[in-house]
Amino acid sequence: MDIQQELLTFAGENAVIIAVALFVIVSILLGVRIVPQSEKFVVERFGRLRSVLGPGINLIVPFLDKVAHKISILERQLPNANQDAITRDNVLVQIETSVFYRILQPEKTVYRIRDVDAAISTTVAGIVRAEIGMMELDEVQSNRSEVIAKIKSQVADAVNDWGIEVTRAEILDVDLDAQTREAMMQQLNAERARRAQVTEAEGKRRAVELAADAELYAAEQTAKARRIAADAEAYATGVVAQAIAENGLEAAQYQVALKQVEALSSLGKGGGTQTIVVPASAMDAFGEAFKMLKGRG
Repeated sequence: MDIQQELLTFAGENAVIIAVALFVIVSILLGVRIVPQSEKFVVERFGRLRSVLGPGINLIVPFLDKVAHKISILERQLPNANQDAITRDNVLVQIETSVFYRILQPEKTVYRIRDVDAAISTTVAGIVRAEIGMMELDEVQSNRSEVIAKIKSQVADAVNDWGIEVTRAEILDVDLDAQTREAMMQQLNAERARRAQVTEAEGKRRAVELAADAELYAAEQTAKARRIAADAEAYATGVVAQAIAENGLEAAQYQVALKQVEALSSLGKGGGTQTIVVPASAMDAFGEAFKMLKGRG
């Protein structure tokens, strides 16, 4: 009882000091705010925006200022969304999209838009339909990266007033109805058949060209051989003519006799030849040729 009485007496005598100490402790606790690296705090004073606290230790005015909103600045992914769109060539397609974003300016996000995810989803759906409507189906499927870049740029411009940065916008799938897929398959098969026919025709044309080139090459080679033979014959004739010019009539007679001997030899070598017809002057020709050869020796 004595200890309790003494505590009560001490508290009564130092009530003001204790109250001030408690006020200071509470003020410190309320005035110091530690913000995590992945968040930002929006501070209000009497319901009005006062400041935005970044990561680390921050000081606010206790009892006047309060942390009204704690906003995560991590990148977020919206749920994959499917929306119908009609292309420029009147084909109904279903586009599956995925969007990633993060909040850069929490004060804009908090005070300018209520449901961020729903707003971004609606904006993306409208932009996707507008972009797909300006393109044909083949362009959508072949230029998907270009479509994604346009969608991302327009979405970024649309959500800029909300303090949001769109980091990624993807088209995950372009789905067609059964009738359109069947029509496209028929068109694809027809295109394949056309390409096969074109390839076959090209092969035949190439074969004809190669055959013509072969015939032309053979003709050129034959003509070249004939030209060489003619040149050789002309050269031989020139040599004979020069020999006749130098040696007179004897050289001419020698050449005639030699040709006769060669003709008879060729006739004798013929297949199945049993009888050799020898002209009456053949023996004289042999004799003349032997005399000339003997004379030349």
